[in-house]
Amino acid sequence: MPHPLFEKHRALLGEAQAAIARRTHWSPYAENPRAYGETALDDGAMAFEAYRDAQFYLDQPGVQGRGGEEFSPYGLPLNVSYPRCSPDALIGAARAAMLPWVRAGIEARSGVCLEILARLNAGSAEMAHALMHTTGQSLGFAFLTGGPQAQSRGLEALAWAHREMTLIPEQAEWQRSEHQRLEKRFMVAPLGVALIIGSATQPTWNAYPALFASLATGNPVIVKPHPTAILPLAIAVAVARQVLKEAGFDANLVTLLVGDPDGPVARDVALKPDIRLIDYAGAPDFGNWLRDAARQARLFVETGGVNCVLVDSTYDYKALLKNLVLSLCLDSGQLRATPRAIFVSREGVQTPDGLIEAGQFGRDLAFALGKFVEEPARAVEVLGAIQSPATLARIDAASELGEASAEVLRFSMPLVHPKWPEARVRTPLLLLASADQRDIYMEERFGPIATVVITATSAESLALAETTMREKGALNFLVHSTHPHVRQLAEDVALRVGVALSFDLTGAALVNQPSGFADFHASGANPAASCGMIDAAFVANRFYFSQIQQHYLPPSSIDWVVDL
Repeated sequence: MPHPLFEKHRALLGEAQAAIARRTHWSPYAENPRAYGETALDDGAMAFEAYRDAQFYLDQPGVQGRGGEEFSPYGLPLNVSYPRCSPDALIGAARAAMLPWVRAGIEARSGVCLEILARLNAGSAEMAHALMHTTGQSLGFAFLTGGPQAQSRGLEALAWAHREMTLIPEQAEWQRSEHQRLEKRFMVAPLGVALIIGSATQPTWNAYPALFASLATGNPVIVKPHPTAILPLAIAVAVARQVLKEAGFDANLVTLLVGDPDGPVARDVALKPDIRLIDYAGAPDFGNWLRDAARQARLFVETGGVNCVLVDSTYDYKALLKNLVLSLCLDSGQLRATPRAIFVSREGVQTPDGLIEAGQFGRDLAFALGKFVEEPARAVEVLGAIQSPATLARIDAASELGEASAEVLRFSMPLVHPKWPEARVRTPLLLLASADQRDIYMEERFGPIATVVITATSAESLALAETTMREKGALNFLVHSTHPHVRQLAEDVALRVGVALSFDLTGAALVNQPSGFADFHASGANPAASCGMIDAAFVANRFYFSQIQQHYLPPSSIDWVVDL
């Protein structure tokens, strides 16, 4: 019997499944805040204020106290406390909730997940403020990427999951001969409890695909937020638990794990035998540790790398500079897809107005950055605020390295936010290095830090970009060239390294803003990530097909058995 929630959202799921096949632009959730009401953002601010200086309620097992020490990058103390639960209690509750969830079937699980997404979408404005004051994103960016676009990623994962789960019939009749006839039943079976280790800078955008891929395929989910960005995922968990409860399922299919600030809770939980799936997006050190240590689980790890840009020639030099400036400034470089190393040869950059010398290109890019940040009211809407003090320290260390060993094209400077004077806002740091200074550019320095690398030729630029991305990992490769042979060689590099390749981006089409239902994010073919996000393998590796068969005995055979 069809599940009512599946019937309610069947049309949307059908559109999503068509979209993952078309790979064209499709936005299932409105991306304009006004679509949620003229006062949506103001209402969201009021909802956010209600969380501050209060206890966040979650009826979860194994409560051992309360925790939470979030402080807004905009200078606002949150003072929200969350229940701190025993990991073993959450794992036990998840395992107890799993079997009825599995037996409910594909449509029931998919319907509940679609309803959770609908509820999350309705609360997009509230989520935007929670994201802004935990991640440092500007309000507009937080609404867009942490709300509708993150929800789209969750729906995309769900569409893939439903497609993969329904490729096999629930029942089949197998017959080799008159006396060899079997009835077979197949059921999607989960691997076990899933653990999501949240990101500090993109908590919902990174977590939603994992949440819905695991939940739809029958796996209960424990969400472990980053200790500085708990509120967005706490809200998402609360919504999921409410929908599960209303649908007649155990709410402990989705739980929130808030750790003790003095203990390495993520490392401890990740190694527990009952944790069979782990999703993580964040720093490479912890991602590498997971790969080495958490051998009982299937890992879906994204750590980023050194995304490269090759500037060889262009049809529009000013548009190239503007696009690079926006890419470097977007969310203060706190995106794993942000460009880090920009290669340009001493032969210069060919433009319609003549040849631009390599050093001049660096100075032009620094000047364009300076022009953009001259208007703080405009700049902060792109930059946002620095999420972590560790990123400020990283900027200072890179500045010192640049002064000592290379050249600083533009120093990172504090910028006063017009509305939040205590906000941690910094302009991008731009360094200049030579091809042999690999210690400067062959390292991901997370934050608003980039390096212009001067090489001998574009061929050397391609070779160094390939080496950098192969060794350090990368999510994307941006190439500006009007020469067919350079473009072909760049395609060859991208195929060998396993990165998404973009040519000649200008305007607002930024290399570090992948589009849901159109772009594959990461490939799993280099150290930046262990898998592609989102594709069939991202969901299919979370379940297996359980098989039950019985011998079909016709009436005459049954009589013969009874006679014996």
